[in-house]
Amino acid sequence: MGMTTAQKIFAAHLVDEPFAGTKVLSIDVVMCHEITTPIAIADLMSRGKDRVFEPSKIKAVIDHVTPSKDSKTATQAKMLRDWARRHDIKDFFDIGANGVCHALFPEKGFIRPGNTVIMGDSHTCTHGAFGAFAAGVGTTDLEVGILKGVCAFREPKTIRVNLNGTLPKGVFAKDAILRVIGHLGVNGATDRVIEFGGPIVAQMSMESRMTLCNMAIEAGGTSGICMPDQVTVDYLWPFISGSFASKEEALAAYSVWCSDADAEYEQVIDLDLSDLAPLCTFGYKPDQVKSVAEMAGTQVDQVYLGSCTNGRLEDLRIAAQILKGKKIASNVRAILSPATPQIYKDAVAEGLIQIFMDAGFCVTNPTCGACLGMSNGVLAEGEVCASTTNRNFMGRMGKGGMVHLLSPATAAASAIEGMIADPRKYL
Repeated sequence: MGMTTAQKIFAAHLVDEPFAGTKVLSIDVVMCHEITTPIAIADLMSRGKDRVFEPSKIKAVIDHVTPSKDSKTATQAKMLRDWARRHDIKDFFDIGANGVCHALFPEKGFIRPGNTVIMGDSHTCTHGAFGAFAAGVGTTDLEVGILKGVCAFREPKTIRVNLNGTLPKGVFAKDAILRVIGHLGVNGATDRVIEFGGPIVAQMSMESRMTLCNMAIEAGGTSGICMPDQVTVDYLWPFISGSFASKEEALAAYSVWCSDADAEYEQVIDLDLSDLAPLCTFGYKPDQVKSVAEMAGTQVDQVYLGSCTNGRLEDLRIAAQILKGKKIASNVRAILSPATPQIYKDAVAEGLIQIFMDAGFCVTNPTCGACLGMSNGVLAEGEVCASTTNRNFMGRMGKGGMVHLLSPATAAASAIEGMIADPRKYL
């Protein structure tokens, strides 16, 4: 019997199995940010274990509240900053060089097919887009990862999701993953890996694949995974060209991590998205999904474009195409947060930032702040936000606020009309 990508990665990284079904894996990359890591740092220090297993395998960033908004968040940032200096962690990204972790770290080329990746952040599953096993973990597991470079998991079963057909005009990766979550439900992939495949995924850019994998957790998934292919190699080539004689050699090496043709899945789901319309969430769960047409006319107070789901250059280009030469509605405030400094620079060079500002957007520095209701776009009670983020729980972007999750295209159309609007009329 063949193996899935997750099974291959588990087998290659297995260190111990102390209990039946519990696998201790060696970890290739430990990622850290200033919200969850300081707790782990403080506990390690209290135990006299202020050490790191391998500084070069630790990547750290201040991204959730940046620049710090108050003394508490400044203290969190200082703890991470001091720790990184203390342990000579070279890949630490402070104010000015920092960006949203799940956009910045792939952009820096830190992830490879076959890697194991952990972080104290639920959307770590994003990095599975590279054919890696990437999972969010709790503080205790993060501490062990920092100290020993290992982490314990129950080996997850895999759900294969084939996205078939072709995406229609005005429909994007965000709509596709909302369709998948709507099908699975928020608990449908709990303790499972969601392996994405099919012709639509094969045609997707790495940015779009990251959008898919980013929201695997919203269906309960431990990780989302896409098969490494030529698209993966092309994206990574600036970082791996010194390790391979050619792209063909790199592809051959990375293809060993692809699931075997006779791999056994817990279930296989085939979704034909050829007739998919733009989607949007309602309510307070990511699986509460309707077509934008059904939600059209819903008034919004704020439009937010950014996050580890949809703050990449590809997303900005899509939204700018719709916004060019137009103004946002007078009843709406609109916020753009490019996910990394490089994305911001590229958007300036391409004239995209000018388009957003001319339309009436406030453009902020790269930050996660608004997504989790901490800064740079927090909602007041009773306010509604059309957002390209990944989570719409009650109070997620501010106590008493409502969040509707949608694509960058739908966000742009909604900003123009001051209500949830179908983007296809603008494309």
